[in-house]
Amino acid sequence: MRCAILCSAFRLATLILACSCARANAQDQLPAEMQHKIDKVATDALAKTGLPSASVAVVKDGQIAYLHAYGNARLDTATPAKPEMRFSIGSISKQFTAAGILLLQEQGKLSLDDKVGKFLPGLTRANEVTIRQLLSHTSGYQDFWPQDYVMPNMLQPVTAERILDTWARKPLDFEPGTKWQYSNTNYVIAGLIVEKASGKPLLQFLQEKIFTPLNMKSVTDIDRAKLFDTDPIGYLRYALGPPRPAPKIGSGWLFAAGELAMPVEDLAKWDISIINQKLMKPSSYHDFETEVLLKDGLGTGYGLGVGVRSELGHRSLSHGGEVSGFTSENVVFPDERVAVVVLTNLDATDASGAIAKGIARLLLATDDPATPDKLVQARKIFEGLQHGTIDRSLFTDNANFYFNEQALKDFASSLGPLGTPEEFIQIHQELRGGMKLRVYTIKFPKTELSAPIYEMPDGKLEQYQIAPQN
Repeated sequence: MRCAILCSAFRLATLILACSCARANAQDQLPAEMQHKIDKVATDALAKTGLPSASVAVVKDGQIAYLHAYGNARLDTATPAKPEMRFSIGSISKQFTAAGILLLQEQGKLSLDDKVGKFLPGLTRANEVTIRQLLSHTSGYQDFWPQDYVMPNMLQPVTAERILDTWARKPLDFEPGTKWQYSNTNYVIAGLIVEKASGKPLLQFLQEKIFTPLNMKSVTDIDRAKLFDTDPIGYLRYALGPPRPAPKIGSGWLFAAGELAMPVEDLAKWDISIINQKLMKPSSYHDFETEVLLKDGLGTGYGLGVGVRSELGHRSLSHGGEVSGFTSENVVFPDERVAVVVLTNLDATDASGAIAKGIARLLLATDDPATPDKLVQARKIFEGLQHGTIDRSLFTDNANFYFNEQALKDFASSLGPLGTPEEFIQIHQELRGGMKLRVYTIKFPKTELSAPIYEMPDGKLEQYQIAPQN
C-alpha cells in the first residue's frame, strides 16, 4: 500500500512537472520584450474600452508560444481571468460546423455541391441552394439574428426546426450565388445536415472527429447549459455605462452557428491544425480557405466558415464572434505559421479584433538583417516630413520630383499634429520592379498609417509615401 501511494505520488508529481514544463515552454517561445509588448496591447485595450477581461493565445512557428489573460473574469468577486477559463467564441463556432461538412464529404456521405433538398427538402428553393452556398453565406436564406443584442423571444428555448420554419421557409433575400450576406440561418441548416448525414448529434460528431483528435479537452456547449462558475461572466454595456451581466440565451438559438465555448489554448490547437493541415485532406483545406466567388465573378472575401483576405500584407484566415456577453477574434496567417486568438467577456465591441490586430502587427513585424539601420532611416525621414523637410540626397530624381513644395506642406500639416508615433515597425518586405519594397506601420493613439517605401539597388529611395492603414 505504501509503495503504491509513493508510486502514485511520484507519477502525480511527474505529471504536474510535465504540465508545468509544457506551460513554461509555451511561454519561452517569445522573448520577454515581445511578451511585454503583447501585454501592453491587451492592457491598453482594457483601459480604453472598459473590457472586463481578455484571454490571449499566440501561435508562432506553428506552436503555442504565449498564453495570458488580463482583467477580471467576474467583476462582482474581482476574480482574475485565467487562460484556462472557457469563453464563448460565438460565430467562430461556424468553422467547426464547416469542418464537419468537409469531413463528411471526405467520407462520401455528402458533397459541397449537393442541394439542401437532399437532406431538408421542405425549405425554400431547397433544390437550388447548395451546401457550399450555405457555408459561404451566398444562399439567400435570411439571417435570424442580425442584431447585437438579445431579443425577448430569444430568452425562451427553441428548436433548430422552429428557426427554419420561421426564417428558411420564407422567400430568399436574393438569388442563390448572386450576393454575399452573413446569415446565422445558413449554419443552422448546415448543422442539421451534419446530423442527418452522420447519424449523430452535431456536438458528438465534432467531439469524435475534431476535438478529441486535436486534444481540445475543454470545449463545452453553451447552447444547452451556462458556463461553469469557474469561467467568466459575460457582460454588456448600455452606451458608456458600466458592464452589466448579459442575459443567458434560451437553449437552441446558438445551434451550429455559435454554441461553442473553450479556453484560448483549445482554439489555438485548432489554428495549429489549420497551419499544419493535419486533420483533413489537402482538398478539404483548399475548399475551406478558398474565397468563394459570386456568379458574376466578384469575390466574397469568405471561404467556408472563415474570412479569406490580406491583412498586414499577409494571407489570413479570420473570423470574429459575438454572443450574449462575449466577443472574440481568431486570425491565422498560415504561410507565416502564426495565429492570434483573443476572447473577451463583453459584447457589442470590436476590442477583440483590435487586440488581435495589434498583436499580429507585432508578430509579423520584419527587419532586414542585412540593413538594420533602415528602420531608423525610415523613422527619421518621417519625423522630417512632419516638419515639411527632407534630405533630398536620400532620394532619386523621381522621388524628389514627387516631394514638391505643395507635397511637403501637406505632409507637414497632416502629419505634424499627430506627434510622436507609439509604434513604427516594418510589417512586409519583397522585391518588385528591381527594387526592394518595405512596408511600415506607424501607429498613433487615434490612427494608424502605412508607409510603403521603395529602395533602389544603390540605396536611394524611389518612393516614400504615407496613407491611412486599411
